[in-house]
Amino acid sequence: MQGEQRRYPLHAVLRRGHAVLRAGLGSLVSVVYPPICIACQAATGEAQALCPACWSGMGFIERPYCERLGTPFAVDLGAGLLSPAAIVDPPVFARARAVCRFDGVARELVHRLKYGDRVELSLTLGRMMAQAGRELLGEAEIVAPIPLHRTRLWSRRFNQAAALAGVVARQAGLPLRPAALVRVKRTRQQVGLTRSQRADNLQGAFRVPDVMRPQVEGRRILLVDDVLTTGATANAAARALLRAGAREIDILTFARVVTDGREITT
Repeated sequence: MQGEQRRYPLHAVLRRGHAVLRAGLGSLVSVVYPPICIACQAATGEAQALCPACWSGMGFIERPYCERLGTPFAVDLGAGLLSPAAIVDPPVFARARAVCRFDGVARELVHRLKYGDRVELSLTLGRMMAQAGRELLGEAEIVAPIPLHRTRLWSRRFNQAAALAGVVARQAGLPLRPAALVRVKRTRQQVGLTRSQRADNLQGAFRVPDVMRPQVEGRRILLVDDVLTTGATANAAARALLRAGAREIDILTFARVVTDGREITT
């Protein structure tokens, strides 16, 4: 009967054995360290997830919203509408989308990722971003993060936008270009600045390296960041890419500041 036995290539056997071992170790780890909510540490059914209470505390942004800025409308008045802010002061970028409002649970998650060295949170947040930005990702050709200045990168040790962009690109199966844009100007903190001060602060802050111009020219680019506040940073980054020959720029963030529907984008 030996001649009738199915023969499997050694690499297939090893691969299957590795998968079984990994699954077994994963089950053992989940018993020793039960999965907990990434926000409040309550027990959850799976790792890197939110518990029901924290999930309900997320201010998810869904249609109806401004097709340019992605800011939510209180009332559905039909598809394709623009907010007054988008009409009066159009952004440099084409469209912006975000998973949720920057408050409550979302604010806590962003702060932990950004300032608490919780880079593993980028996996969950990035997956949520890929879902919220699927319309943009369907048209994007490359994904790029908003860069940090090298001095700020050194102090923080990692760029949260780059971590999120990596997850988003993998989820969408798109090329990631982390060096498409560099921050050549060390800007002041934007917190507390007026709209005009933010714009002045970011003047000339970004540049496309000459070596990256062939990757940018004629392409529709999805820029990724953690939070969209006034849009000053997104506008400055988009302007640099457009000057380097990019065809169009969209913005995808995990959260965005929403006040009362009168958002200002520059």
